[in-house]
Amino acid sequence: MADIVFKRKIYGQMLEWKRVNQGSSALMIEGARRIGKSTVVEEFARNEYDSFILIDFNNASPATYALFDDLTNLDMLFLELQTTYKTVLKKRKSAIIFDEVQKCPKARQAIKYLVKDGRYDYIETGSLISIKKNTESITIPSEEDRLEMYPMDYEEFMWAIGDEVTTTLLRQYWDAKRELGAVHRKVIRDLRLYMLVGGMPQAVKAYIEHNNFQMVDEVKRKILRLYQDDFRKIDASGKVGRMFMSIPEQLTRNVSRYVPYAVIGQNKPRDDDRMVELLQALDESKTVNFVYQCNDPNVGMSLTRNDNSYKLFLADTGLFVTLAFWDKKFTDNIIYNKLLNDKLEANMGYVYENLVSQMLIAAGNKLFYHTWKRDEKHNYEIDFIISHGSKISPIEVKSSGYNRHVSLDNFCTRYHKRIEKRYLLYTKDLRQDGETLLVPMYMIPFL
Repeated sequence: MADIVFKRKIYGQMLEWKRVNQGSSALMIEGARRIGKSTVVEEFARNEYDSFILIDFNNASPATYALFDDLTNLDMLFLELQTTYKTVLKKRKSAIIFDEVQKCPKARQAIKYLVKDGRYDYIETGSLISIKKNTESITIPSEEDRLEMYPMDYEEFMWAIGDEVTTTLLRQYWDAKRELGAVHRKVIRDLRLYMLVGGMPQAVKAYIEHNNFQMVDEVKRKILRLYQDDFRKIDASGKVGRMFMSIPEQLTRNVSRYVPYAVIGQNKPRDDDRMVELLQALDESKTVNFVYQCNDPNVGMSLTRNDNSYKLFLADTGLFVTLAFWDKKFTDNIIYNKLLNDKLEANMGYVYENLVSQMLIAAGNKLFYHTWKRDEKHNYEIDFIISHGSKISPIEVKSSGYNRHVSLDNFCTRYHKRIEKRYLLYTKDLRQDGETLLVPMYMIPFL
């Protein structure tokens, strides 16, 4: 199964780019490392073009790098590439892929002239913030469309394990607002499986091949160590890496925001500019999801976003689970099986919150939350707020079947004219509780 290629939704977006642009722009696929960018791009080129050249700038020769120093003779550049990669390119029927293009900034800059030449299509991939760091001295081409790629979402995961039916049927239940009944138990267990394995293709592949959570966990630990190495390359102080690794611990503190100074030990005003740089590096790595406090929950929540109050979640919940047990050399099958069967005696609410953030973002939402005072010592909090047209929909998350929603009720009383729908996400079956719809988490993509 070494050559397994998973079905990814971004493939359809790439098809639309090719159909609409017809060579008038290049396509940049952005995202964290190990989410499957290179695989889907190569599969796309193989299926949709007569021929293609893939230049992997992680291991390209110095001579290949040097080709982009001088663009005065594109005929010679294309001849050299065809000779080096032993591939014949056909006008308007071939593609050239710049994989890990951040390693060769001059190739990124050359896109302007290559697109203008018009002979071939160009697809780029890039990982982590080194895209930005390595392009500070070049002109970023305007002839470039961008698609952001994420870890495999819940539906893609189900496809990978051989189930292409369930999510389609769930949509029908959702549209009819019907309970699943006896089927619910299996579907929620499948969702927990997705939560534990996650959406990193290598981890999914390990699960399919071995059906062994410990081996899946080992794959995820390798990815996390790779991220740590990447963070050290862009921040030698190690602070970005520590901020990333501390996310589960920060969430278990059950506070209304992430406190970076508590992690890296800085607390003076003169450190603020440096903190902005560190947070920007973490954000641009695409390994995390930021959820910002919205001071005035209304349409256009970005306008009242509080940049100093935010929560951090991992972009992949499978990695989050492994990071939560990072103190162990490995997370063994016993823990995974207890998690899968909802039998672990630990507060796993923060894991479900991470899962909700990942699934909401995969469905195309920008995420915000809101807090306000209940009394002198306590706050109300709405976990997530999403917008629908001219209205907003508040979301409260419960990690069990517990269905009280005091914060949600209070919020909807305060802002009743702004509310479209009100949701409580939990692990039981779909049902209505007054004006609140209680939604099993596997139906998040339909909100």
